Amino acid sequence: MGHALCVCSRGTVIIDNKRYLFIQKLGEGGFSYVDLVEGLHDGHFYALKRILCHEQQDREEAQREADMHRLFHHPNILRLVAYCLRERGTKHEAWLLLPFFKRGTLWNEIERLKDKGNFLTEDQILQLLLGICRGLEAIHARGYAHRDLKPTNILLGDEGQPILMDLGSMNQACIHVEGSRQALALQSLGCVLYAMMFGEGPYDMVFQKGDSVALAVQNQLSIPQSPRHSSALRQLLTSMMTVDPQQRPPVSLLLSQLEALQPPASGQHTTQI
Repeated sequence: MGHALCVCSRGTVIIDNKRYLFIQKLGEGGFSYVDLVEGLHDGHFYALKRILCHEQQDREEAQREADMHRLFHHPNILRLVAYCLRERGTKHEAWLLLPFFKRGTLWNEIERLKDKGNFLTEDQILQLLLGICRGLEAIHARGYAHRDLKPTNILLGDEGQPILMDLGSMNQACIHVEGSRQALALQSLGCVLYAMMFGEGPYDMVFQKGDSVALAVQNQLSIPQSPRHSSALRQLLTSMMTVDPQQRPPVSLLLSQLEALQPPASGQHTTQI
């Protein structure tokens, strides 16, 4: 853990005896901010997440988020570069230094394609879904569950690989992911798959019309017909979104099905609407 931190002149900070230059703000939400910084020791870009901690509980939650990152060394789970706590008078800021990926999130990619009248191809969807499932399998193997799985919480790496982030959603306690919790994770994964296939969430229209999403999820999802998708992919989605949680496949079975469906390595293309 890095506790050595100072704010230096000309927009630089030092974390773990390494100097980082502030480049620009990337985003903010609630009590956290994310900045783009450059490591002056290696020339690499990083995302610096700053969490405002008003109380001891806030500091503990930030520490747990850092601890969750440290649990995993997996290509489909976001790693932690450094962590430190900075005093601001009677308050504190928790700083998490994370890798920066210029492609942004899976949702950014879906929206970029949709703006051009395109969708992810089935081959791309299968490759992405396989990586997401491998990340989930690693999380479940540790006895935890990712409780906020959605396209905005999945980064795309430099090679297009999916990387799960927002591990703070796992920060309450060790969770046994058998039964209902794993079934809930599969439904969230199904919502991600639906967004990759159709460019929107399965219940987006329900929400926009002001109807009850809680009631909508109790009915079997109607999947639009599209020539872009094989019957095998549609069946995968149906199995993940089935109303009866006990009928949803475990991640281990889903992984074996996905590995069997993987296409041979080829160039990536998009399909015109």
